Amino acid sequence: MNVTVFGATGAIGSLTVTELLERGRQVTAYARNAQKVPRSWGDRVRVVVGEMSDPDAIDSAVAGADAVVSALGPSLDRKATGLPLVAGTGHILAAMKRHDVRRYIGHATPAILDPQEKPTPITRLIRFLPRTFMRRAYDEITGMTGQAMGSGLDWTVVRFIAPKDTPKQDRVRVGFFGTDKLGFAVSRADIAAFTAAQVDDDTYVGRAPAISN
Repeated sequence: MNVTVFGATGAIGSLTVTELLERGRQVTAYARNAQKVPRSWGDRVRVVVGEMSDPDAIDSAVAGADAVVSALGPSLDRKATGLPLVAGTGHILAAMKRHDVRRYIGHATPAILDPQEKPTPITRLIRFLPRTFMRRAYDEITGMTGQAMGSGLDWTVVRFIAPKDTPKQDRVRVGFFGTDKLGFAVSRADIAAFTAAQVDDDTYVGRAPAISN
């Protein structure tokens, strides 16, 4: 199976690439900065360098894929402007449709509700804070995710609240707010492992499971 990963050199994206390689997948990594590509990947990973505003480079990265993972996350820099990841996600989804790639896995926070969820105190809080204090980042995450959910593709959105740089934990909780017991903190390594597992698992197609430790 061939998997294309966007945001591949980020904290969670790079771990996801490693997880996919360990699972025997062929990986194409889309990177905006070639200098951030880990040397440990060697020739095991096909790297495509380009901006999220470059539809041709994105198309090249998606061509030949069986699944696409977007580990993209909005910048929290208050000096950042515009919504480049919203436009970039549009290019990704368009390329997937051109190349008949059905499976899409993305990342978000509980500011985004699963289609079958009702708001809870936690989801209201997680939505209120960025909408009030980090509006541009909030608009990016909602814009990216809304496009994926409305794309008609086989999407899954993995949601989490407080990612940590800790090893994989013994307990991983996966579920939905209002029905399942979920925590706040979660290891980035566990997010990556769960994300990688979704590429050929249809359990959460059309759903947005939340993950915590």
